[in-house]
Amino acid sequence: MRGIERPAGESHPDEELDEVRREVPDFPVPGLAEARRLERRRHLLAELGREPGRRPAPRSRRHAVVLGAATAVCAVMAGTLVLTRQAVPGPPPATPAAVAFLERAARAAAAEPVEPVRADQYVYVRVVGHTTVLSENADGGMDRTRQREDGESWTSVDGTRPTLRRADGVEEREPGPGGPGAGSLGSPTYAFAASLPSDPEVLLAMLRADAVRQHGPGGDSTTGPAQQAFVAVGDLLRGGFTPPATTAALFRAAARIPGVVVLPSVVDAAGRDGVAVARVHDGERSEWIFDATTARYLGERTVLTEAGPWGGRGDVVTSVAVVGHGIVDAAGQVPRTVAGRWAGGSR
Repeated sequence: MRGIERPAGESHPDEELDEVRREVPDFPVPGLAEARRLERRRHLLAELGREPGRRPAPRSRRHAVVLGAATAVCAVMAGTLVLTRQAVPGPPPATPAAVAFLERAARAAAAEPVEPVRADQYVYVRVVGHTTVLSENADGGMDRTRQREDGESWTSVDGTRPTLRRADGVEEREPGPGGPGAGSLGSPTYAFAASLPSDPEVLLAMLRADAVRQHGPGGDSTTGPAQQAFVAVGDLLRGGFTPPATTAALFRAAARIPGVVVLPSVVDAAGRDGVAVARVHDGERSEWIFDATTARYLGERTVLTEAGPWGGRGDVVTSVAVVGHGIVDAAGQVPRTVAGRWAGGSR
C-alpha cells in the first residue's frame, strides 16, 4: 500500500512532535507528584502537536517553540498552560511623588496672571548654561570640551517675523516658522503653544502621535515615543512659549508619561537649588528643574547614568537655566524685570 506523499521539505506531524519533545525537555518540578507531572507534560506536548494542518512555516514554528519552551516551564510550575509570547515590560508609571509635584507645578502655573499678547509681539528668553561637545583630535581620538550656552532670543509670537538670537555680542536672524498660525512641536511659537489642547489626556495623545511619526518604528531614532514626548514638553518649557493654561496642561500630561521620577535636591546652571522631575533613557537622565518653594520652572540639564564617550557616570553634559523671559514689542528689546538682573556665568 502506497504511503501518503508530502511536499518536499514538509515534515510529518509525528516528526514535528519529536522535535518539540527535544525542544521542551522533561523538567523536574519540586513538590509535584510524579504521576501528575507526567500527565501535565503529556498534555503540554499534545497541545503543541495538535492541528497539524494549521501549523506555521518551519522557521516561524521553531521560533514559537523556543519561546514556548521558556514559557512552558513557568506554565508547569504554576500548574497552568501558557503558550503565548511574553511581552517585555516597559517603564513603570510615573512615581506618586512625581505626579504630586507635577500637579503642584500645574496649579502654580495656572494661577499665574494671563498677560495679553499681540500677534506682532515677541517672546523674549535669556538663558545661561553649557553643553558638552565632542571633536576629533590630531591623533584620531576624541576630545571632550565644554561649550557655553549663554544667550538671548526673540521669537515672533505668530511666527511671521524672523527670530533674533544674541550670544557673545553677535546677533543672528533666522527665518520664522511661516505665516500666521504657523509652528509645530519641533519649531514652536507662542501662538502655536496657545492653541494646544488644555486637556492633558488629549495633549499627551498629540505629543505621542508626533513622537511616533518622528521617532517611531521604521526610523533611525533611538529616542522612542515616550522619551521624545518628555523631551518635547521640556523644549516648550525652556523656550518660554507657553501661556499659563498650556503650561499647566503640559505638567499634567508629563505626569502620565511612564518612567518619570522626582529628585529632591539638584542645582541648575545659574547655581539655584531646586527639585528635578526626571526620566532616564539610554544612559542619560533628562531633568527639568523647579524652584522647591514656588514650583516655578527654572531650567533643565542632562546627566549621564552610564559612562561613555560623553563622560563618566554622574557627569552633567548639558545644563541650561532660564534666567529671564517675557513678552516685548520689538526684537532686541528686554523686559524691565530682566534688564541688568543676570550678568554672571553658570555652573
